[in-house]
Amino acid sequence: MDLKVLELSEQEIVRRQNMEALRNMGIEPYPAAEYPVTAWSTDIIKNFVDLPVVGKDEEGNDVHEVASPENSPVVSIAGRIMSKSIMGKAAFAKLQDSKGRIQVYVQRDSICPDENKDLYNVVFKKLLDLGDFIGVKGYVFRTKTGEISVHVMEMKLLSKSLKPLPVVKTDAEGNVYDSFDDPELRYRQRYVDLVVNAGVKETFEKRAIIVRTMRRILDEAGYTEVETPILQLIAGGASARPFITHFNALNQDMYMRIATELYLKRLIVGGFEGVYEMGKNFRNEGMDKTHNPEFTCMELYVSYKDYNWMMSFTERMLEEICTAVNGKPEVEIDGNIISFKAPYRRLPILEAIKEKTGFDCDGKSEEEIRAFCLEKGMEVDETMGKGKLIDELFGEFCEGTFIQPTFITDYPVEMSPLTKMHRSKPGLTERFELMVNGKELANAYSELNDPIDQEERFKEQMRLAAKGDDEAMIIDHDFLRALQYGMPPTSGIGIGIDRLAMLMTGKFAIGEIMLFPQMKPEKRIPRDKPEAFVEMGFAEEMVPILYKCGYNLVSDLQGQKAQKVQQQIGEVIKKYKLEVEKPSVQQLEAILPQAED
Repeated sequence: MDLKVLELSEQEIVRRQNMEALRNMGIEPYPAAEYPVTAWSTDIIKNFVDLPVVGKDEEGNDVHEVASPENSPVVSIAGRIMSKSIMGKAAFAKLQDSKGRIQVYVQRDSICPDENKDLYNVVFKKLLDLGDFIGVKGYVFRTKTGEISVHVMEMKLLSKSLKPLPVVKTDAEGNVYDSFDDPELRYRQRYVDLVVNAGVKETFEKRAIIVRTMRRILDEAGYTEVETPILQLIAGGASARPFITHFNALNQDMYMRIATELYLKRLIVGGFEGVYEMGKNFRNEGMDKTHNPEFTCMELYVSYKDYNWMMSFTERMLEEICTAVNGKPEVEIDGNIISFKAPYRRLPILEAIKEKTGFDCDGKSEEEIRAFCLEKGMEVDETMGKGKLIDELFGEFCEGTFIQPTFITDYPVEMSPLTKMHRSKPGLTERFELMVNGKELANAYSELNDPIDQEERFKEQMRLAAKGDDEAMIIDHDFLRALQYGMPPTSGIGIGIDRLAMLMTGKFAIGEIMLFPQMKPEKRIPRDKPEAFVEMGFAEEMVPILYKCGYNLVSDLQGQKAQKVQQQIGEVIKKYKLEVEKPSVQQLEAILPQAED
């Protein structure tokens, strides 16, 4: 006796019984052979041409030639059964393939031309369930109600679905109910989300267009796509808290990379004119609607360029990407029409802070800036250096206000340890961040290529780390060595692909554009081990039945009446047709713990 059946719903039990019935009929529910697909739903509908008109009906409407395999396209399609409507010897079903849905017409005598009608009467009507994959071959026609459909001549089961899909219903007024719309369930079971919710797959197809278009633009510009290590001895290239893992073969703790920057710059030293990498970065920080600890980033480094050139290149690239995704350089987000059409506004960060707060950070000391932050009620402390304080000010008062694409430029040196000093503004660097819809989309520099200056910047980062800044950079001595061989003037940029996808598709949560975002572990009902119930006096085979009755903990049985527990056990045994003898009331009275006084 298999007590695992107790973990299944009634529908799941029925589907497994159907699967066994199919096998008993000689039909394999999971065949291995290739199924030849010759057409897809949307293409069939798009390319359909009505047959010639042969007359008029009594109401004067055109009557077309009757469709048949001889005069209509014969197609072979495959997909999931999403609905079934059986009307005696014929039925309609909706089949969902990788591109959309199409109606199929299943007539008993068409798929069962011989005397044996089991394929229709038994298999299709009784043993095929919603969610099953089938392949059908037939000819295309238009029904009397005007719907383009496939008249099935051959049908084959391709895969049995053992779990029922959520059934999303729509009433006569078009109101949707019983929808699969809980974000946690949707993200955790993306495979279900993609099947039952319209538009989800389109979002990820748009994301693929974004990546494909960006890669094409970079390739056509002559830049080389490369791959650099994900496991690194030093977490460098950004200010962020890393993930730590252990490399057993080297007996060495390693970091998951937080950025690709320092390795890509080594390649510029080695003679590449332009290199880019599109891959995963990992930052051991918080999760919210716009942040995921594992994210995709594109970083590009080009020799002999500066941050002014990079601004122009970036705005042209984003305009082209938006047009590729949406057919125009604009996208609507939260009621705002955001235009990616070049050029974008360019605004120095200190001017942005002054514009929004009236406070001019230029020339101010760390203490003066900290005092202003405290005056504004911000949470700042002594571990924060001048750059961190300015960053906090910008984030608090400015960042969220830039809806249209805006280049925020000329960051203080304390905020930019890898950036070249500004050619005409002392204390500032040649850096920009691109703000769109109130969030940072890109970060770029005229790269620092002075090895002596770079070493001093790293040392300053170490001093910040000593003060308690856990996001400060560690000195990368090999990178400094590479710089000493000489790196040409270079501009670099990093663009977050996930955030770019959110913008281009008008989504507000990062989970909407990541197929499988990081999730907290699923909550599981706490259960005592079977041994705990056996120690009370229950037979081991009785424990799954107790779980099914809702007694997951021994303490759940405290004070329960023996007659009630016996009745519950009997109901489960009867419902699931278990070959188990239920305990008597007297046996249960001896086993069950008494209620505490």
